[in-house]
Amino acid sequence: MIYSTATVAVNPEGETPLTREQVWQGLERKARDARLFLPPGLCTRCDVTEESAAHFVREATIAGQDLREIIVLERHAKVTFFQATGPREGAIVNEVFEDAAGQLQLKFYCYLGLRGKTPGGPEEQAEQAQFDSDTGYKAALLSTLKRTREMLADGTLDLHAATDEGVSR
Repeated sequence: MIYSTATVAVNPEGETPLTREQVWQGLERKARDARLFLPPGLCTRCDVTEESAAHFVREATIAGQDLREIIVLERHAKVTFFQATGPREGAIVNEVFEDAAGQLQLKFYCYLGLRGKTPGGPEEQAEQAQFDSDTGYKAALLSTLKRTREMLADGTLDLHAATDEGVSR
């Protein structure tokens, strides 16, 4: 199994400060359309195909691989991506929280296996190494915050989003 985690400060010195609401808006936008946040060409399709008050289903093609994810939003706190189909099985979580000093943090963690591969085998070991590397999920968290700041600056981040049963629209 693959377990990886990374945490970054949301508001490091020198960056435009983001509120919890702004970070949340960015995370939700990323969950609904990864193309807005991933490097150009990495995600070529990302469609919400089902939606309820508790979750939505996203079908995407990322790095040439088709996947289907059930995504649960815990407003202002957590986005969980359950891997329903695709190369991985398990869950990926993005969580916003305050540390002991009251500073806003963004955390990634996952618990995954690779479908059709030997547990703990070379493919999982390579994926683990990638997730934990400097270009892995810590870089993805920083990229998400950077893109959220860009959306805030260009006015595409909707800070007046209506809410309906805890799911922002």
